[in-house]
Amino acid sequence: MQHSTPTRLRTLGALATAALLVTSLAACASDASASGSSAAPDGTVTVGAFSNGAATETSIEVSTVESIRETLPAEVLDSGELVIGVGALPAGFPPLAFTGDDNETLTGAEPDLGRLVAAVFGLKPVVQNSTWDNLFVGIDTGATDVGFSNITDTEKRKEKYDFASYRGDNLAFQVLASNDWDFDGDYENLDGLTVAVSAGTNQEKILSEWKSKLEAEGKTLEILYFPDANSTTLALNSGKIDASFGPNPGISYQNTISEGGANPTRTAGTFSGAGETLDGLIAATVKKDSGLAQPVADAINHLIENGQYDEWLAAYDLENEAVETSLVNPPGLPLDNS
Repeated sequence: MQHSTPTRLRTLGALATAALLVTSLAACASDASASGSSAAPDGTVTVGAFSNGAATETSIEVSTVESIRETLPAEVLDSGELVIGVGALPAGFPPLAFTGDDNETLTGAEPDLGRLVAAVFGLKPVVQNSTWDNLFVGIDTGATDVGFSNITDTEKRKEKYDFASYRGDNLAFQVLASNDWDFDGDYENLDGLTVAVSAGTNQEKILSEWKSKLEAEGKTLEILYFPDANSTTLALNSGKIDASFGPNPGISYQNTISEGGANPTRTAGTFSGAGETLDGLIAATVKKDSGLAQPVADAINHLIENGQYDEWLAAYDLENEAVETSLVNPPGLPLDNS
């Protein structure tokens, strides 16, 4: 980093020690990804850059907000940088975080929101890509200021981290665009359908519970499993399944890339990944008591109030995960579901 403080140099040393426990691949990729900031000195942030069709490239104007900037911890403010951690190695997860088609820039909705927040702070965004484990090592040691990496707010994680929510943690049903079926938030609408789901996932747990409820009512729901996304798509295209059930961002991405093809798809409804009693939330993640959670939430709320947040979501076709307000440490997934 060009403006590292002595404290940050010490934390970088701690990170180097901790990184002996994880793969060396993460450190190499972190250095490579940090060079592409997608932010101009005038406060313009280009979201969806080099996204290879996963997003609509959009230039968003963001001005520094001094009243928020001055609440930052002195160490972060003095560095001139906001170090944004993303755990997208080795393969990435479009449209949220992946290496762009320039083979250099870490693009996707997650690092782009980090860049927008950095612009509100008037700081240079430095995006570092790593493995999922190394992402948290960076936050723990202070080498990373904030994680933007599709991190679910959970009560267990709150023992070590503070959160600023920014997106709904939603699951979605995907159907062919020619199919007029909609979920409408009611499991009863699944009666008689065949639905694909990935084994061992939260969505499988939810779908299996609905299947049991339907069977208790004398109704049916068939669940099928396929080894990968391509196999699921083939099953959907051939009519072997009526729908697939999975994380909303991935399904949104598949819908985008199917446009103009022989079998375009659409989202037929969403459901909170936290279940019926709690709205699951994705949140920016910082070290507990670092003093960063509130400024990050304030920056996100500024983006919400001024329309840049909506522009960011629209670029990635994620409007159905919008939140009204960024909250600091909102209720998270309970300890028995973390």
